[in-house]
Amino acid sequence: MNFLVLSYFVTFIHCIWLDTNNDTTIRLAANTVVQGVLDYYEGDKYGGTVGMFSSPYYWWEAGAAFGSLLDYTFFFENDTLVPLIKEALEYQAGDDLNYIPLNQSTTEGNDDQGFWGLTVMGAAERNFSNPSDPKKSWLGLAQAVFNTMSSRWDDDQCGGGLRWQIFQWNTGYDYKNSVSNGCLFNLAARLARYTANDTYVEWAERVFDWMYGVGLLTENEWWFVYDGVKINNNCSNVTKNVWSYNQGLLLSGCAYLYNYTEDEKWLNYSMNFLRSAQVFFKNISGNMVIYEAACQPSKNCNNDQRSFIANFARFLGLTSKLIPQTEETINGWIKSSANAAADWTNWNSTDDNPYGVGNHYDNVYELSALEVMQNVMTPKRPAPYTANDGGSSKSHPGNGYPKIKQNTKPLTLTTKDKAGAAIITSIIGLSIIGTLIWLLI
Repeated sequence: MNFLVLSYFVTFIHCIWLDTNNDTTIRLAANTVVQGVLDYYEGDKYGGTVGMFSSPYYWWEAGAAFGSLLDYTFFFENDTLVPLIKEALEYQAGDDLNYIPLNQSTTEGNDDQGFWGLTVMGAAERNFSNPSDPKKSWLGLAQAVFNTMSSRWDDDQCGGGLRWQIFQWNTGYDYKNSVSNGCLFNLAARLARYTANDTYVEWAERVFDWMYGVGLLTENEWWFVYDGVKINNNCSNVTKNVWSYNQGLLLSGCAYLYNYTEDEKWLNYSMNFLRSAQVFFKNISGNMVIYEAACQPSKNCNNDQRSFIANFARFLGLTSKLIPQTEETINGWIKSSANAAADWTNWNSTDDNPYGVGNHYDNVYELSALEVMQNVMTPKRPAPYTANDGGSSKSHPGNGYPKIKQNTKPLTLTTKDKAGAAIITSIIGLSIIGTLIWLLI
């Protein structure tokens, strides 16, 4: 996954004033950041693609960004962006309404699809304005993503788990990573709570148990989520990098499950993941400020890694509404981080931001700034809705098919083979289209 945070240049921001105890300043600060994010949106420009941002921002990244923009409309009860967001989410769903659009259908990974699924799940939970076409209900789109992702569950290698990549010709097909499996776990937990269908609980437990079994989850003094495992040697070689967004996926997924099932094990898991999440905060003069612990102290984060805290902040906000015992800790972290974001966006030097949010010079942290700023409003807004308490999105549990399943033996390509790669891809694309036509007939 190539993951960058949508942001804007130093020339855009001159000053952001933020008082985390004053709703008006929070609203104005968040609006300033949103306007900068939208400068990169191509969908409303001549020749642009609906739902996409300008290069080098990738397709899946747009899905994550719309999750932030959707929450912006919810936190501040501002419907200005509703038409733009609806158009993007519907357009990028693809012909099968499962977020495998034709222009991404040979390149996207499970994590890419997963983040679009989490965004439309959020639309259902926020009771976001429903599409005019009932077949495109937010809940139905999320169910379609779940259906296609779960259909790729790979029992043949390492006893389960999702591969990073969907297609065997993409680099990383032999890697089962926490972000792909974490997306499936998180989505299953949220679908269970929204629909009250315990089949989704069973799936969430399956994913969690598999991740634990192969060593991706630790449970001693510190509960961390490791990056992933190679499938060779029965997934015995664990890549032990620890990233904030993986921690957030598991933390909030456990919180959803506890909120729905009231099973104490999910509360215990949540509290342990939360306690360990403190490593993603830097103590600055007594204030805990969000940052990416694995790479920021040495200032060697790449663009992917510097972006993870935006999603982490969103997952923290959700957790605080689902488990009241977490609210005080999380709200304190969010407020400190929001203040730091405002301070750094006001900073007029070209020094690198060592703490992760709001650095206009680095040009990758602004979506993170938006997330920590708008999540200050979390205590004043409702918890995620369900079908039983205000959610109006309609269920379509069979959505997403015909599915694309590509967990087959990886191809071994020679130099001569690679010369014909474009032809191979074209043939496969035509085969998929032909299959769809046959099914429709």
